[in-house]
Amino acid sequence: MPSPDRPQVPTAHGPVAFEGLPRALRNVAYSAARHPGAGTPECPSHPAGPPAAGPAPPPDLTGGANCQRYAYAVLGHFGLRVPPLRSAELWADRAATRPAAPPGPLDLVLFDAGPVAGRPAGYGAHVGVHLGPDRVLHLCREVGRPVVWTYADFAVRPRYARFLGAKRVVAGDGRAG
Repeated sequence: MPSPDRPQVPTAHGPVAFEGLPRALRNVAYSAARHPGAGTPECPSHPAGPPAAGPAPPPDLTGGANCQRYAYAVLGHFGLRVPPLRSAELWADRAATRPAAPPGPLDLVLFDAGPVAGRPAGYGAHVGVHLGPDRVLHLCREVGRPVVWTYADFAVRPRYARFLGAKRVVAGDGRAG
């Protein structure tokens, strides 16, 4: 039975699911400076100290967000907490997330242009939220606001041409121990 403090996984997919999100998650400007782990004042991305009981407070996205910070805020709306991991850290992480194949609703999906010599897997990858069959919610510089794309929309863009894979947030508060 779902918790009354945590909204349920959206049963609608794609643009319909997007329209069901709070306005604060539908109207976010892209900002590369507001990434997980960025210092204040740019991005106080994760509360310090132990997790509080109940759902995480909504992050302040009024100054914008990058793809990861936005995706983590969407998951936070559904009660899933992700530590402030950059894309390569997220891809390597096994404490707060696990690989998911095929992706399911609210899994994080990563796209890139292919391996980068001398960089770890996932370095510079773009992160979105899988909303259902062939639908990914994400925030990118190209559009500047949250948008729902198909996997084919990513594949035709060189910087997102490779689907790296999906990660599912594990049960619990999503914090690495």
